[in-house]
Formats: sequence, C-alpha cells, structure tokens
Amino acid sequence: MTDPFKLVRIPSLKTVVHFRQHVASLGLDLPCEDEIATGSTSPLAQPVDGVTINGKRIGNRWAIHPMEGWDGTTTGGITNDVRRRWQRFGESGAKLIYGGEAMAVRPDGRANPNQLIIIEENKVGLASVRETLVQAHAERHGQTDDLVIGFQLTHSGRFCKPTDKKRMEPRVAFRHPILDRKFDVTSDAQIFTDAEMEELIQCYIRAAKIAWDVGADFVDLKHCHGYLLHEFLGAHTRPGRFGGSFENRTRILRDIVAGIRASGNQIELGVRLSAFDSVPFQPDPAWSQPGKLGPGIPEEFSHCLPYRYGFGVNANNPVEYDLAETLQFVELCAQLGVKLLNLSAGSPYYNPHLQRPAAYPPSDGYQPAHDPLIDVARQIEVVRQVKQYLAVRFPAVDGQEQPAVRPPIIIGTAYSYLQEYLPHVAQYVVRHGWTDMVGLGRMVLSYPAILADAVAHGTLAPKQICRTFSDCTTAPRNGMASGCYPLDKYYSAKPEFQRLKAVKRKVGS
Repeated sequence: MTDPFKLVRIPSLKTVVHFRQHVASLGLDLPCEDEIATGSTSPLAQPVDGVTINGKRIGNRWAIHPMEGWDGTTTGGITNDVRRRWQRFGESGAKLIYGGEAMAVRPDGRANPNQLIIIEENKVGLASVRETLVQAHAERHGQTDDLVIGFQLTHSGRFCKPTDKKRMEPRVAFRHPILDRKFDVTSDAQIFTDAEMEELIQCYIRAAKIAWDVGADFVDLKHCHGYLLHEFLGAHTRPGRFGGSFENRTRILRDIVAGIRASGNQIELGVRLSAFDSVPFQPDPAWSQPGKLGPGIPEEFSHCLPYRYGFGVNANNPVEYDLAETLQFVELCAQLGVKLLNLSAGSPYYNPHLQRPAAYPPSDGYQPAHDPLIDVARQIEVVRQVKQYLAVRFPAVDGQEQPAVRPPIIIGTAYSYLQEYLPHVAQYVVRHGWTDMVGLGRMVLSYPAILADAVAHGTLAPKQICRTFSDCTTAPRNGMASGCYPLDKYYSAKPEFQRLKAVKRKVGS
C-alpha cells in the first residue's frame, strides 16, 4: 500500500530560495535562475539559430503544444470555440505553434466526435483558423515572418471514439495484456492489418498536402501518448512488416516521410514523441473510496514480463525508462530530415502523472503518489540527455554551412506544474543548452501570455496561472469541451461548468 504524503503546493513557496529548498529536499536536479530576465537579456527572447522552418527562423524560444478542445463540428470543421483558442495561441507571443491541435487524418481516427479532421472538405476552415492566429499575433506582437505554424496529424488508435463520446471504437497495433480490458479491445479483428496500414499511410501523405495547401509551415507526425503511431513503436510482439524489429516498428514513419517527399510536397516535418513510457497506473484501491481517489500505483504487471508492450521502457522493470531505442529513434528522425522534435512522455489515458504532472487528478486518474516536481524533473532530464546525444552524434563543424545531417530543434515538455517558477527554470534550461525551446500546453488555456509577460515585464499575473486542477482533462473525459473552467471566464460561464463540478465531487478529484 502506498503511504499518502502531504503535498507542498507551489504557490506556498513564496521565493526562489524557498523553491530551491523544496527542490533540494526532494533530491532533484532542477535548477532555476534568481530572477526573471527581460527583453534582450532573456534567453527565451532569442531566435533559434541554425535551422529554418519553411525558410523562417523561429523568433523566440517558447512553443505552444497541440491543445485539442474536443469542440469542432461533427464533420471535423471549425467552430467559434476552436477559433478563439487559435486566436489566443497567436496572442501568446510564442513564435512556434507546434501543431495547433491534433487533427485526425480520417474520420474513424478521431478520439472524439468533435475532433478536427484534415481532409479536403475542411480546407477552407483550416486556412481560416490559421489566418485568425496570424492576425492575432500581428495585432499583439507585430512581426510574423518569424512565426512558424504546424498542424499535428494523428490517428487515435486504441483511444478512438469517432461517433459517440461514450463508446470506444478502438483500432490497435497489437493486443496488450493490460490496456485491452481498459479500452474495450476484445478481438484480434481490431488489430490493423499490414494492408490497412499501407492505406492509412496514404491518408497521412494526403493530409500533409492539405496542410501545405492551407499555409502550414510543417506537419507533426504524432508519435506520443499511446496514440496509434506511438503504439506501433512498442509493437515488439506484432508479426509482419510493421512489428518486431526496430526497423519494422519505425517503417510507418519512414514510409510517410518518403511518400510526402515523393509527392513533391516541400512541407517541413516534426515529430512529437513520448520519449519514454511505463506500465499503466491506477488509484491504489487500499486508499480509494467513494468520492476519494487513491494515490497512483502501477497496475499488476508480473504476468507480462519481460514487458514487450511499450517504447522507452525497461523490459525487466517497466516502471523505469530505457532510452536506448529512444536515442536510436531520434537519430533516425534527424537522418530523415525531421527538423522539429517535441519530447513528451507516457500517456494521459493510463499514466498521466508522467505526461502532465499535476496537483489535482483528472476524474479518470489518481492522486499523486509523490511530489509532481519529480515527474517534471524527469522529463527535463530526459530532454537534456536527448539533446546531448544529438550534439555528440551530429556535431557542428566549423566552416561547413550545410552538413549532411543536422539535429532537429528540441522542444521540451512538463513545465506547467512549475507555475510561478516556470520562467526561472525555462530560462536556465535554454541558457545552458538543456533544450532548444520550452513548450507550453495547458498553461496556455488559462494564461496564454505567461512567457510574453515574463520577457516584457519580469512579472506574472498570479490569478491567471494554471494550478493544474485538471478540469481541461476531466471535462472531455465526461463528454464536455476542454478548457480552463476555473480561471477562464469564457468557460466558467458555460453550463458545462456546473456539470463539471458535479463530476469532480463524485470522484473526489
């Protein structure tokens, strides 16, 4: 049984000294700077040198992660809620909009019936929402020739709910001894055949053409969070062309890239990758009770050792990561000409503490088993290791303007939980080369301009800072649109806010 612990909440740490003392008490290597740097003195304000995206030099060092809202039309088109979110992305000041939000490459690959679909019928809407973002950025920040915008391409695989918010319609890479029962996989007929995957690869290639036509600078080929292409990276037990060996498990990426280039499409490429994973977690039943979730513990996995069902996982102890294949994969990305590598971890569906460190769990999650700063530091350290590996593998050569292979721009994740100290840590990791860029996800829902404020003024607006209440996840898990219901009045004014409160009371999240 996991012993409960008393969480030290970030707002209670009133100074950088207090933050550092708490970090030290946890035994973490999570450095931060003394003050928020402003203007040209801030490392976050510096452009990204060495690599251009569609001829553009990214104008600063923070990015917006894909932030899906579960709020498009049932045909995968744009709504006012979608438009408002993209407008706020533009207002954020970030010079890299990494994907906007996940866009299904075909209707049956949606994670919910309101996910955007990147197909011919939706081109006009996609072009218009991109233009909304650009205009908002121009009005607030002026220059846009250093603003890089991408579309994230996805198939939700195991997590598909394309027609009904309550009904799973999963398609998978392989049978999983733990996840199958959690996500209604009951038959081998739900496994994609090799022929079906060949057809799906063509959907990605067509989607990339649409993205280029409507003005995207790059597409992200989503390999994270347990969605289909990420699941294929862990398809060790799958026979055929897309399973077993590392070469086979990465064939989808290689074939998509080759198909995009063979079509004459010059769009740039990015990959968002879960650099490591873990076995699924659950609330500790010894502490769970009606209206109270227990702390997270691993689900029983002794029956499936060695663990051959994940990527970046220690097969003999799958609660630990192993970066051997991760490093092999990021090297492959560089060789394929992928220019942006956005690193995340785990899955919000079965081990959310790895991916989204939070003080408060979503309704289908669990209470923290340890201080979430441990999970923040883990992600930052893994990004640092990947960055160091690529620097060694593809060193800069003086006088060589166009090396054959350049390492991609690295974007790190898991910064929202740092709250008041997000700028202090972000400055340090960028200044010291631990990452090229800092990516922001759910923080943007409540406070899009957090780093723009930091760089411009050296101060933040505390009442807008995300406190990781996880409502942006609990809402869609219960059939509602995603948004920051506690801090964004646009969402707190919606009738769903009262429904959300009732859900949270019921589960004790």
